[in-house]
Amino acid sequence: MVYSEITYKVEDDIARINLNSPKNFNAISQNMANELLDALIDADNMARVVVISSEGENFCSGANLLDTGFDLEDDNRDLGLILETTYNPVIEQLRNMDTPIITALKGAVVGIGCSVALMGDLILARDDTYIMQSFKNIALVPDGGSAYLLARAIGRVRAMEMMLMGHKVGAKEALDNGLFTRVYRKHDFDKHVNEIAHEIANGPTKSLGYIRKIAWDALDNGFFEHLQAERHYQCAASRTKDFVEGVKAFREKRKVSFSGE
Repeated sequence: MVYSEITYKVEDDIARINLNSPKNFNAISQNMANELLDALIDADNMARVVVISSEGENFCSGANLLDTGFDLEDDNRDLGLILETTYNPVIEQLRNMDTPIITALKGAVVGIGCSVALMGDLILARDDTYIMQSFKNIALVPDGGSAYLLARAIGRVRAMEMMLMGHKVGAKEALDNGLFTRVYRKHDFDKHVNEIAHEIANGPTKSLGYIRKIAWDALDNGFFEHLQAERHYQCAASRTKDFVEGVKAFREKRKVSFSGE
């Protein structure tokens, strides 16, 4: 696929996907969503970590409302169809990735952009970032899994406040509430993102993928189901080359060198 609304490259086992429509604050059009999905599928096969960021000074202002195809005069219009065919496949791909995901945020993180951001396994933010559930302002409901993600990240009460009030939540508050992993100053943000991306890319890739899957499963499984999931993934992890390397390095008291296999 030729990309016009994102950029995508893989270097040093790191897939870097940037939303690339800064003139409209990286609002996600249907075309951008399709490009993002394509890049994510490829990155899951080609890289050991995926970094999702953006061009310009904002991560994402939400869905592009000029690109929905609905008719305001049609009483039978169905915006749910756009979710089903365009946006949900992106969120589902992010959920099912085998590869760890870093989301690197700055400026506005709004609407469906909030959902994409919160799908990161590590959510890194610049100190000028704010996150916002703006759906109430146009009389819609949160989508892209926002209510699910928020309620599990910060609890029902705070999630309700964000969704019902539609206020901006700044980087420090989001960090304190457990929405962001880390917050960095603007001038050294890219350096920190790169350092963390390389650390993850040099890790035991398959085991890290199992960790992200077991963490997602833990959101919905009962305790005994979770124990069974642990048993399944531990078996898989113990059969990787990186497990053998990790144990040998420990026994030989040397630095470990993971291959991602």
